[in-house]
Amino acid sequence: MSALFHYAFHVTSLEETRDFYTQVLGCTEGRSTETWIDFDFYGHQLSLHLGEPSPTTNTGRVGEHFVPMPHFGLILPLEEWQKVAKRLTEANVAFDLAPSVRFEGMPGEQWTLFFKDPSGNAIELKGFKDMAQVYAK
Repeated sequence: MSALFHYAFHVTSLEETRDFYTQVLGCTEGRSTETWIDFDFYGHQLSLHLGEPSPTTNTGRVGEHFVPMPHFGLILPLEEWQKVAKRLTEANVAFDLAPSVRFEGMPGEQWTLFFKDPSGNAIELKGFKDMAQVYAK
């Protein structure tokens, strides 16, 4: 990977955030202070700062579903996606969109799920059998 993605956003509790991102999502904690925490989010940097999270609404239409906007996420090889989906399910995370496949048999076939972190930040995880299909038309 020649570049890393960095995303900074607000959370309401560093304690809940630390637990969720490390214990549930499996992220590694980096630097932190009394007001923010950095995480290694599958090779990308998240900087989570105390503050008021941005509101989300289910206004993003994808196929037959309306998904939370705004949201951020990851695109993972399917095997890794399945591991994370299982970890989220076992942790009783409430899904906005339960793990499912969309565009089945079409270019861009993908497995997806949506959930929110403890502060209400919307996250999507996508899984692909073939990563070359990420931008397929």
